[in-house]
Amino acid sequence: MDQPVPHTDIRADGWIGRLPVRLRPYALLARLDRPIGTWLLFLPGVWGILLPDHVLVRQRIFLVVLFGIGSVVMRAAGCVVNDMWDRDIDRQVTRTAGRPLASGALSMREAALFLAALLLIGFNILMSLNSLSQILGASSLILVGLYPLAKRVTWWPQLVMGFTFGFGAPLGYAAAADRVDAALCALYGATIVWQLGFDTIYGFQDMEDDARIGVRSTSRLMSGHARLFVGTCYILTLTGLGFAAYLAHAGAGFWYLLPLPAALLGLQVRQLDEHDPATCLRLFRFNRETGLAIALTVLAGTLTR
Repeated sequence: MDQPVPHTDIRADGWIGRLPVRLRPYALLARLDRPIGTWLLFLPGVWGILLPDHVLVRQRIFLVVLFGIGSVVMRAAGCVVNDMWDRDIDRQVTRTAGRPLASGALSMREAALFLAALLLIGFNILMSLNSLSQILGASSLILVGLYPLAKRVTWWPQLVMGFTFGFGAPLGYAAAADRVDAALCALYGATIVWQLGFDTIYGFQDMEDDARIGVRSTSRLMSGHARLFVGTCYILTLTGLGFAAYLAHAGAGFWYLLPLPAALLGLQVRQLDEHDPATCLRLFRFNRETGLAIALTVLAGTLTR
């Protein structure tokens, strides 16, 4: 009788499998096999770039391109930091046991050198932004470093992830508008609860392993109330986006298109099954389309301002 295939989201085949053998563990460590994380880091930055008024089109385009490159690099750096902290935990979780540091495919020294190279690239990208963005970007590294510790001390590591991964929103806004204001804060708040919602969905994949080894997560805390909790997060997301648009004087196009991301968020809540890891992973990945819909909505508000 065939044994069931262990649940994992690692994709070592495809173009990763065609890389030189020596490079494959680095590509997997950087999560280049799963670009969804890069999208989820990049898209809030796009929202921030598009939201403020009185920004030249060519400046917005330049920042979107720069943030795209930076998202690939900094998402990879965050994954390296996370895996360095969590390598012992990862060995005990089915979904993560094949990660390069957990499996021994890479050493800690090799990971540290790779991290240094990524941070050097990220530093040069940050220096291309205005002074305010440089300060904000440097401060975000504190969150990147502390996030892997959250699951050891709190039941809310997904919330800490929201503060960390959602930082692209205020950074993009500051890079475009060169100011910090109430609209930026509202957009950041909306991004945090959006990411809290979808990362809780993601965490439902690991509940059995997390419970066995004593790892805390918002997913475990909200088990049995999955739809209510995620739905509340997504309602707060839409409320925050609407408040940010109001403060930024977005045009009518924003309000006309807002039902589109609202429908996509509602669809996730309706289809959510915390006991089905494959469905949870699919819904988590669906947030790329949801984030793109939000970007389109913000752009419509900018164009009709």
